[in-house]
Amino acid sequence: MATEKKNDIERTVEERLQNLFQLQTYLSEIDRIKTLRGELPNEVKDLEDEIIRYQTRLDKYQEEIKDLKEFIARKNGEIAERKAKIEKYDEQINNVRNNREFAFLEKEKEFEGLEIELAEKNIREATEKVEVKTNEVEKAKEGLSDNKHILEDKKKELDAIVSETRVEEENIRGKVKELEQKIDDYTLAAFKRIRKNARNGLAIVTVQRDACGGCFNRIPPQRQLEIKMHRKVIVCEYCGRIMVDGTLVGLAPEPIKEAAPKVSRRKSTKAAAPAEEQAPEA
Repeated sequence: MATEKKNDIERTVEERLQNLFQLQTYLSEIDRIKTLRGELPNEVKDLEDEIIRYQTRLDKYQEEIKDLKEFIARKNGEIAERKAKIEKYDEQINNVRNNREFAFLEKEKEFEGLEIELAEKNIREATEKVEVKTNEVEKAKEGLSDNKHILEDKKKELDAIVSETRVEEENIRGKVKELEQKIDDYTLAAFKRIRKNARNGLAIVTVQRDACGGCFNRIPPQRQLEIKMHRKVIVCEYCGRIMVDGTLVGLAPEPIKEAAPKVSRRKSTKAAAPAEEQAPEA
C-alpha cells in the first residue's frame, strides 16, 4: 500500500532531481563512514571463513583418525581369530590319520599365516597414517587458535570504530529510508542501478566547468541548456550518470569567465610615405 501511495504522488522533475541529489548526499556520507572502517570488515570476514576452514579440516582429520583406529582394532581382532585357528590346526595335526589331512591342515595354517602378515602390514600402514593425521590435527589446532586470537583483536578494533560512528550512520540511514519514500520506484531503481555500476558510487552529479561531474567529459552547450531547464531527467552519454544543474540543488553558480578583448589585426590601407629625395651633389 505504501509503495502504491508514493507512486501515485505527482512530482515535478525539479523535485525528483532534488530528492535524488539529497539521497546521493546521504549515501555518500555512509560511504565515507564505511571508508573510515577501512578493510577491517573484510579482514574479520576472511578470518571467520578461515576459522571455518580450519574447523572443517580439524573435524575431517579427527574423523579419519577415528576410522583408522577402528580399522586397526578390526585387524587386531582378525589376527587374534586367525592365531586361534592356527592353534586349532596344530592340535588337529597331532591327530591326523594320513598325509592328505596333514597337507590340508598345513595349507590352512599357511593361509592363516599369510592373512596375519597382511593384517599386520595394514596395521603398520594405518598406524603411520594415524601419526600423520595426528600431526595435521595439532597444526590445525594451532592455526585455529591463532586465527581465533587475531579475530578477537580485529573484532575489538572494529567494534571500537563502529561504536564511534554507529549513531551517525543509523541517523543517516533513517533519513535515507524516509527520503526513499518520496521517490517513485522506477526512478529509485534506476538510481540504485547507476550507483551500483559507478566506480565512486555517484549516481547523480552536477555540471562542473562545462563537463560531467562524474566522468569529466565535456557537455555540449545545448545539452547544458536542457539540463538547466529541468524539463526531464538527463543522463551523461559517456558514463550514464544523472546530471543536474548545481543551482537547483543549492550550489553556488560557477563564475562567468570574461572573454578576452580581441586585438584587431587589420592591415593599414594608407600608402607608405615616399622616401625623401636625395640632394644633388655639388
